[in-house]
Amino acid sequence: MFPKPKSVLLPNTYAFESEPMVKPTGFREYDARWLFQKEINLMGIQALGMGLGALIAELGVKPEIVTGHDFRGYSASIKYALISGLMAAGCKVHDIGLAVTPMAYFAQFDLDVPAVAMVTASHNDNGWTGVKMGANRPLTFGPDEMTRLKEIVLNAAFKNKAGGSYQFHENYPARYIADLTNRPKLKRKLKVVAACGNGTAGAFAPQVLEAIGCEVIPLDTELDHTFPKYNPNPEDMEMLHAIRDAVLHHKADVGLGFDGDGDRCGVVDNTGEEIFADKVGVMLARDMSAIHKDAQFIVDVKSTGLFITDPVLQKQGAKTAYWKTGHSYMKRRTNETGALAGFEKSGHFFFNKPYGRGYDDGLVSAIAICDMLDRAPGKSMADLKNALPKTWSSPTMSPHCADEVKYSVIDKVVKHFESLQAKGAKIGGQSIRDLVTVNGVRVTVEDGSWGLVRASSNKPELVVVVESPVSEQRMHDMFEMVNSVLRTHPEVGEYNQKI
Repeated sequence: MFPKPKSVLLPNTYAFESEPMVKPTGFREYDARWLFQKEINLMGIQALGMGLGALIAELGVKPEIVTGHDFRGYSASIKYALISGLMAAGCKVHDIGLAVTPMAYFAQFDLDVPAVAMVTASHNDNGWTGVKMGANRPLTFGPDEMTRLKEIVLNAAFKNKAGGSYQFHENYPARYIADLTNRPKLKRKLKVVAACGNGTAGAFAPQVLEAIGCEVIPLDTELDHTFPKYNPNPEDMEMLHAIRDAVLHHKADVGLGFDGDGDRCGVVDNTGEEIFADKVGVMLARDMSAIHKDAQFIVDVKSTGLFITDPVLQKQGAKTAYWKTGHSYMKRRTNETGALAGFEKSGHFFFNKPYGRGYDDGLVSAIAICDMLDRAPGKSMADLKNALPKTWSSPTMSPHCADEVKYSVIDKVVKHFESLQAKGAKIGGQSIRDLVTVNGVRVTVEDGSWGLVRASSNKPELVVVVESPVSEQRMHDMFEMVNSVLRTHPEVGEYNQKI
């Protein structure tokens, strides 16, 4: 018998050391995130491992699993607690050690192992931990699997059995790096800033980029789990500005920034201007659809309207569909539709053959960007960006909203806009042209300006993005419109950043 996890236990007590603690809200839509020691303890992580092992058996999958951990002060101990639970459930565990998340996804294919459990808090601040899980490569869990996992763990409905075992794969990163770099070198000599925010990717990104023929300027690539400069998140302006300064100082062709677990890549052009990931997606879609006839792409609802309106994509026969934000949703949809690639505004990119295996990998994205520049020898990154039709778009902005209420707030916001549309009401003097409600609500008005509000899938926050093809002022107008609706809900707090 193993005790049912408690939702709250006080640290520095007998109970904290003797019982599992698992806060239920840590089971999110497609992965798991907790504040370590405040929302989950090591026995709680062990319970998660036993629950995951039980779910793998329930899904009828061979009980073998890849695991690795990101570079944080506590991630290794969390991984070993998870491994003890997985082994108790009868799983054979393949441990690849310190890794970026896509290295664990790669290992599923390379070692022919069906399941994965990567210990990472991704780009979240220190204090957070989590696990990205899957049992059907290249996909990761969605809401159905996460709901079932939550039921098993919180009810201690484990099916532990003998037969679990452990194998450590020595020097595993070399296999991953060889897979990425076994290809022709770039013809064009590119000077690239590789920024890692002292996160896990620092151990691998410079080496990969050098191997494909880049001259690499390393920026904060030394591993340091205190993250002394800034959080490794290429959506945050602090990291983007650090990359900008390095690009300008070294006169680099491009700056590439990797998040804490290496599955996303942010881009700064040769003039030091950050290019939001959805615009990078449009540039890559142009490059790829010129080679692959009638290419299909999937993009998330936070992404630019250019995927539909860009004349070059239209001329090349590219087709794009919008889908739910979230790496698991996007990965699944890209896989189901057989799209050439999926692009998410956060920087998760999913490349199917011949570019990748369908999972998100910041280094595969970085290589695709270098190849795009290689195929445009007379053009800079800024030239390729400036060739896009001009739009004014915001970064991702996140006002605080507690996990317990954020979905109900979004339901009310969706109903508000649906009601306005049904009445034919105008917002900011313009009619609503389109509402997309697959994930929160994306409101587009007559002039093509749009605003999105949705619930964050992995933090106690909402997500707000706005864009206008008309002017910077219209972008600000859309933000004020969206924000005025959110301000009618007292549960919505301060933003992490604003335009």
